[in-house]
Amino acid sequence: MFNNMESTAPVEAGETYDVTIEDIAREGDGIARVSGFVIFVPEASVGDEVTIKVTKVMSKFAFGELV
Repeated sequence: MFNNMESTAPVEAGETYDVTIEDIAREGDGIARVSGFVIFVPEASVGDEVTIKVTKVMSKFAFGELV
C-alpha cells in the first residue's frame, strides 16, 4: 500500500472545489488550479467558474468532473 507516502497534492479525491477554468489542455480538457496544482476537467471551457469533484489524484496533477 502507499499509505506511508506523503502526498504533496493540495486536493483530495472525493472532495469538491470551486474553481475557474484557466486553460484548455491538448486533449480538450479544461485546466483548473488549486494552490497551483493542475486539475484536468472534461467538458469545461476557459473562463467557466465551476464546482468540481476530484476523481483521481496523481503526483503532479489530478482529474476532476463537473458537479
